[in-house]
Amino acid sequence: VQLQASGGGLVQAGGSLTLSCAASGINFSIHNIEWYRQAPGKQRELVGSISSGGSANFVDSVKGRFSLSRDSARRRVYLKMNSLKPEDTAVYYCNVVRQGRAFWGQGTLVTVSS
Repeated sequence: VQLQASGGGLVQAGGSLTLSCAASGINFSIHNIEWYRQAPGKQRELVGSISSGGSANFVDSVKGRFSLSRDSARRRVYLKMNSLKPEDTAVYYCNVVRQGRAFWGQGTLVTVSS
């Protein structure tokens, strides 16, 4: 199982970024995919998840600003982040649980300047 997150970068507050998570080695269409983030000096936290059917849930701090979508043909999940705030600065990771084991991508850094 391999997950590769990409799309991070430096953006000004109020801007937007779209992160991508490419998955291989799994039956992509049946798995929920989660996005986590870890800010400097803080614990990793769940940002949102998208089910195999496309239903998405988010932590309260990003509701209304972030959205999730998935493309089964391309085996990718997209995290669209709007109205970014400096507190969104973190390394973002995608995650999938397969047969009780969690697999992580390498992370992509998002930096939001004020």
